[in-house]
Amino acid sequence: MKKITFLFLMIGVIAIMQSCSKDSKAESIPSADASIPVKVISLQQESRNTGIVATGQFTTNDETLLSFKTGGIVSSVLVKSGDYVRKGQLLATLDLTEINTAVNQATIALEKANRDLQRVTNLHKEEVATLEQLQNAGTAAAIAKQQLDAANFNKTYSEIRAITDGYVLQKFVNAGQLVAPGTPVFQTNGATSGNWILKVGVSDKEWSQINKNDKATISTDAFDKNINGYVINKSESADPFTGSFIIEIAVSENKLPLASGLFGTAHVYPATSAAAWAIPYEALLDGNGNEGFVFVTNDNKTANKIPVTISGISNSTVYISGGLENAKALIVSGSAYLTDNSSINIIK
Repeated sequence: MKKITFLFLMIGVIAIMQSCSKDSKAESIPSADASIPVKVISLQQESRNTGIVATGQFTTNDETLLSFKTGGIVSSVLVKSGDYVRKGQLLATLDLTEINTAVNQATIALEKANRDLQRVTNLHKEEVATLEQLQNAGTAAAIAKQQLDAANFNKTYSEIRAITDGYVLQKFVNAGQLVAPGTPVFQTNGATSGNWILKVGVSDKEWSQINKNDKATISTDAFDKNINGYVINKSESADPFTGSFIIEIAVSENKLPLASGLFGTAHVYPATSAAAWAIPYEALLDGNGNEGFVFVTNDNKTANKIPVTISGISNSTVYISGGLENAKALIVSGSAYLTDNSSINIIK
């Protein structure tokens, strides 16, 4: 009998707990047709200059693709990727068999043209050859001289020499390979001059805010410290592949052991401040990159969900650069229960 009485007591306790739980949930979650209590703040733009963040790669402003003037068989490649080279150093040569033949032919042709010119000159003095024949012989000799100069020029550029002190970034060919005129053989830079730059891509709006000589700080995984820099150039057209605009940032320190292709992150500080709205972090919904959503109200009765553009985040504050132009108040509490056009009740 005691066991039966205890069982009924337990059932009663469970029923009371379930009833209390239901009542609690009913109180915490507003019904669909009830006004949802929210807190709001007024919106006001402010000027800010927290910097524009962009990533890119380090390079130099004198990276060069080196190639042969003429085509042919590569005879020797004397350096490899990563090698340090000095200005004037021989890097690669072509097999000169065919090129030397062209030089020899041009030399023989010039010798013949000069003999013909001398003979016609003597005949003209004796009034045997006409003035026209003399002039034609002179023209032929001049043409032969130009052809020999061209052949010697091609021979000179049948070898590749370093145009400045620096490094071989890439080697594209090997000895024995057939190359056409102008085929890239090496990519080099003048890194020893210390003229390192960071090329970053920015959006069209960020591009409009950045100007030459704007200061910047650069960070990279290669160093534990920030590097000072400044903007030296901004592209006047968008990259056809990425759609971004390229900003070139010069590194102020000229003896850093950087390498071409290292990634860096730049914080560019435009001289002119941009207007933005500062809102609490918790008011932002579905943030993704520079996009997100917030709830606003213009009549203090209805909540509206609108998209916004994020320009930056600092601690617990989000900076919005677009989307709030026509909003009167921002909902900062109660957003979890809201949908677009929900009825709201503003609380203090």
